[in-house]
Amino acid sequence: MNSTESGTVLITGPTGGLGKAATLAIAHRPAGQRPDLLLIGRAGKGLTEVAEAARAAGATVQEIGCDLARLSEVRDAAHTVKDLLEAGAIRPLRAIVANAGVSVADTHSASADGYELTFAVNYLAHAQLIGDLLGSLIAPARIVLLGSNTYHQNFFRRILKVAPAIWRDPLDVAHPTAADQPATLELGGIAYSNSKLAILYYAHELQRRTPSGISVAVFEPGFMPGTGLSRGHGPGLQRVGRVIERIPGVSSPAGSAPVLASIALDDCWGHLRGGAFVVKDQEREVKEFASDLARESRLWDATVELLESAR
Repeated sequence: MNSTESGTVLITGPTGGLGKAATLAIAHRPAGQRPDLLLIGRAGKGLTEVAEAARAAGATVQEIGCDLARLSEVRDAAHTVKDLLEAGAIRPLRAIVANAGVSVADTHSASADGYELTFAVNYLAHAQLIGDLLGSLIAPARIVLLGSNTYHQNFFRRILKVAPAIWRDPLDVAHPTAADQPATLELGGIAYSNSKLAILYYAHELQRRTPSGISVAVFEPGFMPGTGLSRGHGPGLQRVGRVIERIPGVSSPAGSAPVLASIALDDCWGHLRGGAFVVKDQEREVKEFASDLARESRLWDATVELLESAR
């Protein structure tokens, strides 16, 4: 058993899709290779059911209800994690898997704190949670964030009309579309891709500011249609996604979850750091513009401002 396996893994978004599959993949590991699980997700039947399923597989599980679109609830969840650690209810915190994510078609949509909803959930909520818990991680430890190749354009995504990121100052990216401007599917795609580019920038800067022994990596599970991620785009698009996911080579939660679990736990991925980008099961270089010291520093400073403004 390595040190990560002997501790606790925190997973956000465990109630469906990749998060649920990864939770259960970890829970079904042999007893000697199974960490405790700390599940942070929206309170309700889904969270209860996945926690019970993980316990039935033999895992020690704690669940914390939290709406990631409300930064006050994210801060409360972090306090609860600290209380559990101090009480010895869970083993030392060795990994954070920032899995939760949404893709909202209407960029007028705002979080409880007034930020564009996709950016708020995918990026800001995890920046808040990780910032609050960074001092609670016990090295050696790992932080794994969920990325996406949609941050840049290629032939396949152009054919499918998947919009790449169009980066702006983070304070602008964080704002919903103005009420007097129309929201389009393209803007929704740009918002999603911007949130994933932000995760790459954040991962690089986070590693520079993280204590020795804590590694940061970004996992891209591959094109994964038909999951709850696109629920904001309506049932029609999700039906199309469920057809596409049957095509050989297209990713699925069941296929990608063991890799995500492995990145969080196994020695074979222990070399990853610096925001290393893993696509499916291979480490890849990001595009040149996705590694930018000035943008990364600016995002960090803007994130502090945005999180403080939400208090």
